[in-house]
Amino acid sequence: MGQWMEFFLKDEALGTFVPIIVYWVYSGFYVLLEHLDGYRMHTVAEEKMKNLVSKSTVVKGVLLQQLIQAMVALILLKVTGEVGESGITLQPSLMVQAIQFLIAMFVLDTWQYFLHRFMHHNKFLYRTIHSRHHRLIVPWPFGAMYNHPLEGLLLDTTGGVLSYLFSGMTPRTSIFFFTFATIKGVDDHCGLMLPGNPFHIFFGNNTAYHDIHHQHHGVKYNFSQPFFVFWDKLLGTHMPYRIVKRPDGGFEAAPAKKH
Repeated sequence: MGQWMEFFLKDEALGTFVPIIVYWVYSGFYVLLEHLDGYRMHTVAEEKMKNLVSKSTVVKGVLLQQLIQAMVALILLKVTGEVGESGITLQPSLMVQAIQFLIAMFVLDTWQYFLHRFMHHNKFLYRTIHSRHHRLIVPWPFGAMYNHPLEGLLLDTTGGVLSYLFSGMTPRTSIFFFTFATIKGVDDHCGLMLPGNPFHIFFGNNTAYHDIHHQHHGVKYNFSQPFFVFWDKLLGTHMPYRIVKRPDGGFEAAPAKKH
């Protein structure tokens, strides 16, 4: 028992499993709130009518992706962790870690934008792989990581590996980065416009922005994820939107202009 506790308290294990635990806790929080009709971007009836996959299938798909992700993360963090003479992972200053955070965010955004966009424009890849994620036309919190296993490996897991390696962060710093990225990804798929949400205040890439991408009129726009929108704006795939009130009291992200 003591050996297992020692293992799960190591930075490598925490960097692997904390984001997974946070995924289910944070998305579960939004699922508990999904009946707040006044803050939903889509009605319950619309969700049931439009979505093409059952919620139980979504959960099973996410668990499979997280299993693959955990195996890759454990190996990566174990191999790359720098250990000093004392046997403790060496940590850089907070300033250096902040810079590593920003580098990792840029690398992850860049990888996901171009691969995500390619999967939409390549008919074979979209039909056989990426279309699985778009079975959730109305995004659902637990479905933030619902992908084809190959897409999960290429888009999310490989993107995470590259951001980790290029930024030079340590396994301990990765605990915070990947947990933050996980929370951000879930928030983008939560389907709720809650007042005071800091992700809506500080990020242009947010719940409404990504909701546009999941709708038929926006499927070739707003590819950027999970943090910034600059690649969409630079490369002409940005669809501006406005938040409007629905007759039932909820909110909706509507295109600001036709494309």
